[in-house]
Amino acid sequence: MADALSAELAADAPDGAADGAAGAKPKLARNLTLFDVYAMSTGAMFSSGLFLLPGFAAAATGNSVWLAYLLAGFLILPAMYCMAELSTAMPKSGGTYYFLDRAMGPMMGTIGGLGSWVAVVFKSAFALVGMGAYLSIYLEVEITITAIVLTLAFGAINIFGAKETTKLQRILVTTLVVILAGFTLLGLVAAGSGPEPLLSYNGNYGPFFKSGVIGLVSTIGLVFVSYAGLTKVASVAEEVQQPDRNIPLGMTLSLLTATVLYALGTFVLVKVLPADALAGNAALDLEPSYTPIADAGRVFMGDWPLDLGVILIVVAAIAAFASTGNAGIMSASRYPFAMAKDKLMPDGLAKLGRFKTPTPAILVTVAAMIAVIAVFPVESVAKLASAFQLLLFMLVCGAVIVMRESRIPTYRPGFKVPLYPWVPILGMLIGFWLILEMGLLAIGFTGMLCMLCVVWYNFYAAKRVERRGAIFHALSELGQNTYDGLEHELLSIINDRTQARNLTYENVIARSVVTDFRFGQYEWDELRGAIAETARERYGLAEDIAHNILGTEEPRFRSLSDAVRLATFRDKRLEEPELFIFRFGPRSRIKMELDEPETVHTLMVLMCPPQPAGLDMRLAGHMAEVVQSEGFERRWLSAQTEADLTDVLVRDDHFLHVPLSDIPALANQIGTRIGDLAMPEGVLIALIERGDKTLIASPNMVLESGDTVALIGEPEAVEALKS
Repeated sequence: MADALSAELAADAPDGAADGAAGAKPKLARNLTLFDVYAMSTGAMFSSGLFLLPGFAAAATGNSVWLAYLLAGFLILPAMYCMAELSTAMPKSGGTYYFLDRAMGPMMGTIGGLGSWVAVVFKSAFALVGMGAYLSIYLEVEITITAIVLTLAFGAINIFGAKETTKLQRILVTTLVVILAGFTLLGLVAAGSGPEPLLSYNGNYGPFFKSGVIGLVSTIGLVFVSYAGLTKVASVAEEVQQPDRNIPLGMTLSLLTATVLYALGTFVLVKVLPADALAGNAALDLEPSYTPIADAGRVFMGDWPLDLGVILIVVAAIAAFASTGNAGIMSASRYPFAMAKDKLMPDGLAKLGRFKTPTPAILVTVAAMIAVIAVFPVESVAKLASAFQLLLFMLVCGAVIVMRESRIPTYRPGFKVPLYPWVPILGMLIGFWLILEMGLLAIGFTGMLCMLCVVWYNFYAAKRVERRGAIFHALSELGQNTYDGLEHELLSIINDRTQARNLTYENVIARSVVTDFRFGQYEWDELRGAIAETARERYGLAEDIAHNILGTEEPRFRSLSDAVRLATFRDKRLEEPELFIFRFGPRSRIKMELDEPETVHTLMVLMCPPQPAGLDMRLAGHMAEVVQSEGFERRWLSAQTEADLTDVLVRDDHFLHVPLSDIPALANQIGTRIGDLAMPEGVLIALIERGDKTLIASPNMVLESGDTVALIGEPEAVEALKS
């Protein structure tokens, strides 16, 4: 188990963790902004959903086609909320795969990861075939060859970097949304200027519900997949800046944009196009329109010079298909990358290339898309893959319930699903209902894909992993099989997603109190008394307040490693987090309720204010990473003084603990108030050792000759101060 924990923590250790973290795996840079999240979600939705599907939807339900799109936008809300919660709790590459793996175990993760990869590959290939079809309207190109060339081009852009990929995505989505918004506004004006009132029914389509309520319901199932791309951003959550804010907000803005343009756009279609032109006519052997937006554009923009109106619509369609294909390659490649890091796929797929992108995973994805375009009837298989997307929505909603009911204290989402558990349950029911609406062929394809994923897991991956999901925590009868590594991994994720605030950790360690016990037996009451006394002497916290915060009952100590345990307390009377560390020698003994107490040599007690939320978990996560780093045991047990022990816990590149005389820039300022010191920006003095006293630095304190100082700051600033 210790090896498993080490592997989990090393895999997710943040940049700049304690030196020598063993087995550290490549991490993707956080380059994606709120607009990038919006662009990826929006771009993944607009393609066939508006430029191809409305004619077929109108054939099924008539005038109410716009209502079907509107209701479908509301029905995806449960899945979106669940995806947002999991993405902010576990913003890791792989998205749906990662959530299902950590919630329900690696076999379900394999189904989610491989299945998602196959589904996205097919749908992205379909989008690029559609792009080739639209290009062929004005250019003499062969559609299949064009789609393959586009796949190679977008694959190359993805290899060059997430920034380059998202720059293109921004351009494509901005172009698409602007043109569609213009089309919708001009279409509404044109419809309102006709002989019929704007909101009246178009009699050519028959009754509002052409096929009754059942027809509307089946149409909702048909167009629901138009919104499926909304959640694809979860697969690149590890690369998103401020994921707690940007992921839910970006997805919400994207859904709002899509719902408005889908509903109003299809409303314009039924107002300006005759029924036979949009929905076809079986009696006259007329098929529904394959280019409904372009057809409608010819009605009210056909008299523009140089056919500019229709050309703009074709440009919007090309941008839509291109953004779907581009975003699809980016999101699809993250599934094999994340699975390879977790030993479910060959290790080579976990490597980053020269541009810090998962180059092998991108190349495999591009190769698969080319094979699909060249061999399969892409449109048919892409529609079948939509059923698998619905299954994933169901499983993601179930994963939220599992994570919540597991009661894992380190599961700290930055966004929570409202009205829990009813919203996730509703999401599961909606997914089940829509899968049934898609027919036996789609259900069979989904079942076959699941079986292939199970076969891969059992024959390749099962023997390589020991990991178990949070479902073992949620089911009390399986409690003996809980996997502690998951709790530690979530600790490190909390630390990683708040990396900008991580210098708090150095400050806490620099201020910490370390007590070394060499002989004797110790119980909680003795440690509690030592903490309260030290809190009064060093931090000015009244002993009775410290005693009340700590309580009389022995706390629950969580394991940071086989030999180190941590207990946390939160109280609004605290202004700063404070850490108390107790190290026990081979001749001392701990008389407390601990797992395997004979192996424990260190207890830590962390006291934190309740705000900012998650601070205690973030600090605990970083301590777990340091404790699990290579060489920690040797350095920790061989350290002789409190300063030596503190040094072991602090990242070397963020911390400097030396006599004042060793820093010329500060030695020249002896006698100066700390608040008036000339120092590089980003460095602060945390502690001053003066004689036998350790003082917490404050702006009014004056540096004295003989002081030893503990400084923390960004690595570049600390290095500049040394020189």
